Amino acid sequence: MIDVLLVLIIIFMIITPTVSTGLKTQLPQAAKSDDAPAAPTHDIVISVGTDHSIRLNSESMDLATLQSRLVTIFKNGSNRVAFVRGDRNLEFQEIAAVIDLAKGAGVERVGLMTQ
Repeated sequence: MIDVLLVLIIIFMIITPTVSTGLKTQLPQAAKSDDAPAAPTHDIVISVGTDHSIRLNSESMDLATLQSRLVTIFKNGSNRVAFVRGDRNLEFQEIAAVIDLAKGAGVERVGLMTQ
């Protein structure tokens, strides 16, 4: 009986590490000292305020206008990265709606900004 249990434990120990679940993440890498500083890029920052106002960098707009602006910005650009900053008093579903809209507009990577 104990032999059967030991065999089952070994089988489960072998099977368990092969099953991977979770989200894909990208962690920032430490810069090498011999690397030249990167050229400044035009960062796209989408801010959502407590009054549900949306700002693209410093321009205030609504959701429909935001999507059309993002489509035109990322149509020709190779750097399809946007950052989303939300007020800490907002529900995450409001931030998730903006992230979903950005993904639909062609943004490949979305970064979340904190205070």
